[in-house]
Amino acid sequence: MPEQNQQKILILDFGAQYSQLIARRVRECHVYSEVKPFSVSLEEIQSFAPAGIIFSGGPGSVYEAGSPHPAEGIYDLGIPILGICYGCQLLAQRFGGEVVPAISGTAREYGKAVTWFDNRCRLFTDLPGESVTWMSHGDLISILPKGFASAAYSAVCPTACIYDELRRLYGVQFHPEVTHTLHGREILQNFLFRVCHCSQGWTMADFRQKTVQSLREKIGDGKVLLALSGGVDSSVAAALLSEAIGSSLICIFVDHGLLRKDEGDEIEAFFSRQKLTFHRVDASRHFLTCLARINDPERKRKIIGEEFIRTFEQEARKIGKVDFLAQGTIYPDVIESGAGSSAVIKSHHNVGGLPDHVAFREILEPLRLLFKDEVRELGLALGLPENLVNRQPFPGPGLAIRVIGEVTQRKLKMLREADAIFREEMEKSGDSRTSGQYFAALTNMRSVGVMGDGRTYEYAVVLRSVKTDDFMTAEWSRLPYDLLERASSRIVNEVEGVNRVLYDITSKPPATVEYE
Repeated sequence: MPEQNQQKILILDFGAQYSQLIARRVRECHVYSEVKPFSVSLEEIQSFAPAGIIFSGGPGSVYEAGSPHPAEGIYDLGIPILGICYGCQLLAQRFGGEVVPAISGTAREYGKAVTWFDNRCRLFTDLPGESVTWMSHGDLISILPKGFASAAYSAVCPTACIYDELRRLYGVQFHPEVTHTLHGREILQNFLFRVCHCSQGWTMADFRQKTVQSLREKIGDGKVLLALSGGVDSSVAAALLSEAIGSSLICIFVDHGLLRKDEGDEIEAFFSRQKLTFHRVDASRHFLTCLARINDPERKRKIIGEEFIRTFEQEARKIGKVDFLAQGTIYPDVIESGAGSSAVIKSHHNVGGLPDHVAFREILEPLRLLFKDEVRELGLALGLPENLVNRQPFPGPGLAIRVIGEVTQRKLKMLREADAIFREEMEKSGDSRTSGQYFAALTNMRSVGVMGDGRTYEYAVVLRSVKTDDFMTAEWSRLPYDLLERASSRIVNEVEGVNRVLYDITSKPPATVEYE
């Protein structure tokens, strides 16, 4: 947690899909931010001591009974507020304006919209008078609240921005946090630096120094058992803890039998060469037994999360007295597992999948407040190799959530081979460099095919590739047809049990990058 005197931005989540994206955009400006639920108490807000507050969007309508509202006294704190979409409508309603649903004669706006700005509003200082914004709303501000002026409009939205400079209250109907709003970054920067007068004090160099010192003070002469998966997050956590406590860190790599082809051996080969105490535990048979006949993805995640912990507890008992368990949990894991007011998108095995009781004094999560790009930046600063730091994300539950339905050895074998072929073809073509993440998944669908003049009834593999800079939104990749043809041909010919290959052309949202 940053020090109390460091300038911070508080984001209140009203159930928006973009809440963590707002936080990430603020962090990119080197200003610390955190997402908290809209229902957070006034006392907690005052304790957090933000330099500014951002209200997120949300699916609710302010005129409906039971719609979410922040603590009433928040407007009396004198802290600058920026309301986005639903947050903008909250400001309008609170100060006497009128918000109405789109009816005949007006229109809802979903998508890109040409928008005109009034540069006299500090949010739009040094911006062009006309640009493109991303709208996603079905309600409109029909009457301005007292003391507010309008500073932006589109063809169908006459109040795309409201503001009261005296009270430092601002609301925008569009979403400046998404890349489709062409000058969204500049609008947020104007709020941070021209309105809130923030300084750019949030850096990974400062985080590294303070976190190392904090870990040393907390751990003392205790021992730490780190859950090392070989992925970016746990590897960076290992490097950070190693810098803090040296030989008091013990890294346990649990091979749960759900890794990609040859991955376990590659992880062992790399970390065995490092200045770390490293142990590989083969628990593949146990994990597969626990997952037998389990079809529900949330159950899979929770089972894997609990069995990870139980395995570490067993290893800790073999080693002797171990005080702490460390994990590579990062901020999106926490939010997607149900922090804030947003729905649980998926329980991460190291957050929502944790059991209620663990046999350690405390669980350490030194990266818990960081986004993925911040983790990568920290990893490079700690001296980790670029190919490891920039490795594609791989979920902790592994291939268990890329096998739709029950996980079996046969299904895992099919998926490993198909995934290895797709990854090989992506690397050969050069498309791996432009894809944020790509992989194969095994569907639970079987279909009729013809191979060697005979009828088959086998599984379908789906290929997925997305482009993203933050993994909170993603667009499907327009891969070349000849690449897809080569991958498809090889998979159906080389992978026993597969007779059909599909390509996923769904972006996030509405889909997630992973399947379960």
